[in-house]
Amino acid sequence: MSKEHQKYLKELRKKKILIFLGQITIFIIFIILWQLLTDMKIIDAFIVSSPKKIIMTISNLYSNNNLFIHIETTIYETIISFVVSMIIGIVIASILWSSQVLAKVCEPYLTILNSLPKVALGPIILIWFGTTTTSIIIMAILISSIVLTINIYNGFMNIDENKIKLVKSFTKSKFKLYYYLIFPSNIPTIISNLKICISMSLIGIIMGEFLVSKKGIGYLIMYGSQVFNLDLVMTGIVLLCVVATTLYYLIYYIEKKYEKTTH
Repeated sequence: MSKEHQKYLKELRKKKILIFLGQITIFIIFIILWQLLTDMKIIDAFIVSSPKKIIMTISNLYSNNNLFIHIETTIYETIISFVVSMIIGIVIASILWSSQVLAKVCEPYLTILNSLPKVALGPIILIWFGTTTTSIIIMAILISSIVLTINIYNGFMNIDENKIKLVKSFTKSKFKLYYYLIFPSNIPTIISNLKICISMSLIGIIMGEFLVSKKGIGYLIMYGSQVFNLDLVMTGIVLLCVVATTLYYLIYYIEKKYEKTTH
């Protein structure tokens, strides 16, 4: 490794450390200001809560054996909806790629379904599937799978024409074209879209929990708002941020691992 390359890598590491330290600093300053403003009565702690009250609420939930039940419920539902949405997205996108006529027929319906507010379908889902976990998961699947399908399909359709012609010169089989070029070339796109899919799945789960659940982070937030316990509402939001960040970086870690194995 040349000295210039070593210097470049060193500068890159320094930049990453500075960015991380900047992010942590902003977070710490925000927490300190939030607590100070509530302590000094500049903002109403009843309305916006405070870091101390949130920590106390988390402690109380833990003491009553309620904390991990709600977190595990939301994560379980999110992962189930994420996996199902991923399978649906890849399968439907592959089918649409294989038949351009079918793709043209389905295109307006996918657009309509994508633009339709899924929460409007909540009452129908509840009537069809009942007030169960199934309804929550289906809500999340509806929200995340359509977006994933459209994005993956667009990725399949945007392959370099020269690469397609090259593969077609060796085989006329559409399945082999898909197997050797279309799908492998879109693995980075699929993994990148999984970050969107996991976020959309979590949004769908929280929306579903708002409607029917008796457990989960969405239930905590809804219950807190119903009894005017803003500390519980803010605690639910904080827990939701932690879960969302964890799931996002899990997909991000998988993406980086894949990039390392392919370089």
